[in-house]
Amino acid sequence: MSDETSDARVLEEALDDEYRAWATYEQVIRDLGPVLPFTRILASEQRHIDALRSLFERYGLVVPENTWLGNVPRYASLREACEAGAAAEVANGRMYDRLLGATATEEILRVLRNLRDASQQRHLPAFQRCAERAADAAGARHAMGRRHSRRTGRS
Repeated sequence: MSDETSDARVLEEALDDEYRAWATYEQVIRDLGPVLPFTRILASEQRHIDALRSLFERYGLVVPENTWLGNVPRYASLREACEAGAAAEVANGRMYDRLLGATATEEILRVLRNLRDASQQRHLPAFQRCAERAADAAGARHAMGRRHSRRTGRS
């Protein structure tokens, strides 16, 4: 590692963010059931965690525990969860861009780039599509309810 202290901080921040994402998406599945895209992205987040943990082990660093379990936001609807997921992936991309400038260690750079690219190219679009579909479905339910109430005279 080029600067062990700096690289350790980079890895700790990245792992903490991946832990938070995993805990959040796992909580969504507990609350809302095994809904897409959360089930697929949860598995991907585990692979991200595993990749970072392997760097900790390779460089002889103590792997921090996930302190996010049970300490994440909860969402009442799939739409809210998907919107929050999209916002988290945007923030994740910014974090990785910043961390990429904080290390010169090629192996760490490669892993960080891969994690950022997965976040921005796969997770973010999946959450955006999910939020759009959930919004469309909510709008359709609302419109059907208005038509029903006009026919029945209920409001």
